[in-house]
Amino acid sequence: MPLLEFLKPEAVLPALRAQGKKQVLQELAAHAARHLPSLDEREIFETLLQRERLGSTGIGEGVAIPHGKLPGLDTLFGLMARLERPVDFEALDGQPVDIAFLLLAPEGAGADHLKALARVARVLREPGIIDRIRAARDADALYALLTQSPAQAA
Repeated sequence: MPLLEFLKPEAVLPALRAQGKKQVLQELAAHAARHLPSLDEREIFETLLQRERLGSTGIGEGVAIPHGKLPGLDTLFGLMARLERPVDFEALDGQPVDIAFLLLAPEGAGADHLKALARVARVLREPGIIDRIRAARDADALYALLTQSPAQAA
């Protein structure tokens, strides 16, 4: 089973342009809305912004996992973006972010949302994965990195 089964190949962005944290969130919301026609881009953006007000989703080492729960969503949705240039994300370690993984969950997801968040964080903390993500040549390579188990990658 793929590690991040809620990530689809078309939801991997190898070169997202953004000037700052807010623009990163706007771009992620816009791309998510294209894949989730039942959801409004503005609603996704506001949900992400609201979550960021509680504390940065920048987890360190140049990685952020913006996330939120939305009514009208019936399944987990993931979107991975590699930023063209790192941006200040007010991350825990003070480092700028160049890798963002958006996770959206149904409003009533409860523990499933937390388990999915933990799984994303675990994958992104695997030894060497961040360097491989930064070195990947395109969306297909990024998708493969994030959806195969460590045993498959060896």
